[in-house]
Amino acid sequence: MSKIEVTNIAPAEISCSNCQACCCRLEVMIISDTGVPEEYIARDEWGSETMHRLEDGWCAALDRNTLMCSIYELRPWICRAFDMGSYECITEREDNM
Repeated sequence: MSKIEVTNIAPAEISCSNCQACCCRLEVMIISDTGVPEEYIARDEWGSETMHRLEDGWCAALDRNTLMCSIYELRPWICRAFDMGSYECITEREDNM
């Protein structure tokens, strides 16, 4: 059985109201300019840009009270492409249970 078959929540049942923001613990590379505010950008010694993550691993742009992105309209392209309820979303949810 694949992981998607054994999950406790069906993709159609995942919504903003029950999102666990598991994707907000992933490393997110910034590959194009979407207007991400500077305070949320981390740069390595080679100039590569990623979303800044706090010491506990969560994205600095995550609103901890709502588990929603505080810069949603300016979020990186990788975040825009990570679909709620997709295989990747379900896999991350299962890995964090």
